[in-house]
Amino acid sequence: MKIMIVGECRNGQILDATYENVAFAEKLGGDSFMFMVGTQAALPKYEGKLYLADAGECGEFNPEAHKQLILKTVSIEQPDLVVFSHSSYGWDLAPRVALALKAAQLSEVVDIKEGAYVVPACNAKLRRRLRPKSAITVVTLQAGAFSPASEPTGQPAIEPVSCDPSGAIEFCGYEAAEAAGVDLAKADVIVSAGRGIGKAENMEMIGGLARALGGEFAASRPVVDAGWTEHNRQVGSTGQSVSPKLYLACGISGSVQHMAGMKKSEFVVAINTDRDAPIGEIADVLIVADLKEFIPILTEKLRAL
Repeated sequence: MKIMIVGECRNGQILDATYENVAFAEKLGGDSFMFMVGTQAALPKYEGKLYLADAGECGEFNPEAHKQLILKTVSIEQPDLVVFSHSSYGWDLAPRVALALKAAQLSEVVDIKEGAYVVPACNAKLRRRLRPKSAITVVTLQAGAFSPASEPTGQPAIEPVSCDPSGAIEFCGYEAAEAAGVDLAKADVIVSAGRGIGKAENMEMIGGLARALGGEFAASRPVVDAGWTEHNRQVGSTGQSVSPKLYLACGISGSVQHMAGMKKSEFVVAINTDRDAPIGEIADVLIVADLKEFIPILTEKLRAL
């Protein structure tokens, strides 16, 4: 299998998602090469061929030009698989490329099982396995699903590519989202609630523990979707990304989408009745207990210090 990895560069910086795409290609095996619109001054750490288009000429976001660049690279290399990140860049480009190639497109791949691509279904509550039948396949990868096993290394062999940069869309720049409510990215301690807390009234218990630790409380998407707390406290791929010194995951099973938002935490403590919950794989400490019994005792002990 030949795999085309589409890297991402923003404001002249290589995004971490690029290396997650590389990790996915390594898990699949086969030969890989990379395409990116970027600069010679900021090259990805990658041991392989890199088709590089100049961002100064093409722009970091130019859907029509980038599509043409990718199609040109595909015509040269004839890959079996084209891999994007499940990001705003990938959401926009993957369907355009798939349509032009008459290729199957699979969005938000989170795993590979028995040769099939695993994607979420029913609002990420279930998973299904897909096996495309087209000669070439285009996929987007969920953030955090394929983390590199080690620090990226290597120096790419550059193959310059170019095209007509004109198009109907003019890229004006990046604009930060307006801050609303609490900024969890600034918190050193976060106590996060998952579906396992049981009911909305138990959010006060989570908030009490957060206050006792001098931190902020947060939540996973199911808790926010249920209306138990505000969206501005959601951690995950559709919420905030955080990197506190201490992250307490309370009743959180550990979906890929949630772990994508908190995987950079320095120390993770998980409280769960299920010792086999996925969150245990990344937790530094896993406490197997009923959180409704454990958290009030822990909060009381902390307040007594």
